[in-house]
Amino acid sequence: MYTIIDIETTGNGIKGNKITEISIFKFDGHEIIDEYTSLVNPGCEIPYFITGLTGIDNDLVRNAPPWEEIAPHVLKMTQDSIFVAHSVNFDYNVIKNEFQELGITFSRKKLCTVRLSRKLIPGLNSYSLGKLCSALGIPLTDRHRARGDAHATVLLFHKLLRTEGAEKVFKTFLNSRSQEATLPPSLPKEVFQKLPNSPGVYYFKDKKGNILYIGKAVNIKKRVLGHFYDKATKEILLCKATYDIDFELSGNELIALLMESAAIKKHFPFYNQSQKRSPQEYAIFSYEDRKGVLHLAYNKLKLAPNPLATFNTITDCRLFLEELCKEYLLCPKFCHLQENTKSCSHYSLSSCEGICNSTESTMEYNMKVKMAIEGTLAKNQNILIKEKGRHAEEEAFILIWDNQYKGYGYIPKSEQIKTVDDLESYLQLQKENSDTKRIISWYLRKHPQKAMQIPSPTG
Repeated sequence: MYTIIDIETTGNGIKGNKITEISIFKFDGHEIIDEYTSLVNPGCEIPYFITGLTGIDNDLVRNAPPWEEIAPHVLKMTQDSIFVAHSVNFDYNVIKNEFQELGITFSRKKLCTVRLSRKLIPGLNSYSLGKLCSALGIPLTDRHRARGDAHATVLLFHKLLRTEGAEKVFKTFLNSRSQEATLPPSLPKEVFQKLPNSPGVYYFKDKKGNILYIGKAVNIKKRVLGHFYDKATKEILLCKATYDIDFELSGNELIALLMESAAIKKHFPFYNQSQKRSPQEYAIFSYEDRKGVLHLAYNKLKLAPNPLATFNTITDCRLFLEELCKEYLLCPKFCHLQENTKSCSHYSLSSCEGICNSTESTMEYNMKVKMAIEGTLAKNQNILIKEKGRHAEEEAFILIWDNQYKGYGYIPKSEQIKTVDDLESYLQLQKENSDTKRIISWYLRKHPQKAMQIPSPTG
């Protein structure tokens, strides 16, 4: 038994999307055996553009029943049947969310007439309901009203059931392991099946091959599947627009992060809005006070003159300064780990040799600060980071030279690396920017043992 459903909504995103009209046809595979259509009072204003599309306005639904009144009937009518709709995930998720707000769990097997049509009637230019009905000679009246669209979907579904090869296709789609009901309506299952369970970057593409979204993952297939299960409005819209997914292997998470950052800056995909914005960064810097004492301090990167090191958070800045205090016997007060105190009394540091209470000379203290600065600037100047390659016979590497990110590459494990020149033919040159600095800085703080000093050609 099937219940073929169409809804009209307020269009305010999936979680804020309220139903304004619903139409359900109970269909046994041969004929309609029951029907239910009703306007629904959404309990909120209907936007003008939705009224322009559907003809449903606030006056029309003013005296209509709210969802909680019709919910029992919808539950009963869809019980023990397969939920069918055109782009089923949209209708199903909105209805499921309406039930969830009433504290009711709604779970039904589902079939998508877009995906079924793509499989059983391949080669059409468009699989929108209107274009499908026009191509197949199916009458469609009252377009963008629930009953008109639902009835046309019944006629389409009737035709699909009788298309050659339908029995096998329907059986596959209803298999709980097939993931057909989870995949975006326009994405071929074969494309998803080809995705690897490996680290790399992936590209969601639209009908014309334009990149919609770029992401990175340690397991590409698992991460992509996560997009399909995510019910956030952005994810629903992204999946609805996706026709293809491409990928590049990285071998490891670090290069995946660097590849993702470079690709986003190159293509500026529409759905990567948040990653286009530069994250707030912080930096360590030095200055001399009126008494001639050198201080180490931290601030937002744009407010830090001649930054010595950059970080993602203030906490990272403080932790780094604490380590400098311990290593170079610096004063927590003059490293701005303590404020508004005459002399330091840090809860975990006892490294100060007396600059804050005048028992250590300014010259001696400044020498230690200069050593800390030189040590910070010298650290990680020329290093090679080795990571897992894309397969067992290679290694990946990331090169930092003169304290600047130069790029990454892949090299056979059999190759002997003695100087930086040995990497030249394998290196994929990349641009350094605030993102790459942040990514590599994060990685080196997490895996300091991975930084290998590499000599110049002269040794």
